[in-house]
Amino acid sequence: MGFLSTVSLFAATLTTGLTAGLFAAFAYAVMPGLGRSDDRTLVLAMRRINESILNGWFAVCFGGALLFTLLAAVLHLGAERRSALPWIGAALLLYLVVLGVTAVVNVPLNNTLARAGDVDRVTDLAAVRQRFETTWVRGNVVRAVASTGAFGLLAWALVEVGRLPG
Repeated sequence: MGFLSTVSLFAATLTTGLTAGLFAAFAYAVMPGLGRSDDRTLVLAMRRINESILNGWFAVCFGGALLFTLLAAVLHLGAERRSALPWIGAALLLYLVVLGVTAVVNVPLNNTLARAGDVDRVTDLAAVRQRFETTWVRGNVVRAVASTGAFGLLAWALVEVGRLPG
């Protein structure tokens, strides 16, 4: 059981870290860069990003972070492995924030952007951008901070596991 609990914790840490890196990169590079572009460029770029991100690699990281963290929590319930459980539990709570913000803020805005019409025919791209950009960016910053916190907590849980005897 020790090997499986450690592997699940490692997988949780890895997938959460990759997800945190994605959201952080959007927070400090992608969205500031797109923010300096014109309305058409931002709307079109975000549409293409939103279409292309729905792939297997993203699913493994984004969904795997939740599943592996849940598995790690369950496998660390035993008395001999319980020292890592508070860190895993706190990481799980932070990752649930990530999922909630994604479901309530970012995905609905992505869907609204996708339904806004052909960018070459939309008469008011500035209004489309205005309804999207600020709220999406704020939601993503929350996701970046929460997932980075979850990653740090899981990394510390690995340290705790490393301190266990035998």
